[in-house]
Amino acid sequence: MKVVGLTGGIGSGKSTIAQMFKKLGVSVYIADDEAKLLMNTNQVVKKQISELFGDKAYISGSLNREYIASVVFNDSSILNKLNGIVHPAVAEHFAQWKEKQTGNYVVKEAAVLIENDGYKQCDYTILVTAPIDIRIERVLKRDNITRDQILSRINNQWEDSRKIPLVDFVIDNVDLEDTENQVYEIHNKISF
Repeated sequence: MKVVGLTGGIGSGKSTIAQMFKKLGVSVYIADDEAKLLMNTNQVVKKQISELFGDKAYISGSLNREYIASVVFNDSSILNKLNGIVHPAVAEHFAQWKEKQTGNYVVKEAAVLIENDGYKQCDYTILVTAPIDIRIERVLKRDNITRDQILSRINNQWEDSRKIPLVDFVIDNVDLEDTENQVYEIHNKISF
């Protein structure tokens, strides 16, 4: 079974694209959602995160996301250490999930698929792009964070121009109808 990596910067519309693949009957694995789940339920992961961040890492057994975010988005070395804990756990979970799926391919949606070399484990990779002002507007509507916090996260991610040479397909996600057409074309190319 083929693995299609789906990635893009914050606010690019990865989740929207993932839903479009689901409508086509494709199984989709949302790595960020699974990572959050693992950080709250996997005892080994929880122990390692507690060792890295200390007592403030969890409140009543639940990940203190605000605290973790405030630390990692201002210190890339801590972010790298956190990724070193979470990414292997997600990779193992994905492998187990994939074994239970049917179809010609599955989609693995992950924000940092290129940055952490995860794309190398994919048969195809799709990058979702959108102009930065549209991305900021989307995140402001979706999340309870400031423009500065969004820009900080964008600055912690690779620019699209650095990712494009490493992917197989680019979806320009501005017009929804056009985006659906792009998804459908890609689906037809990789289904066979």
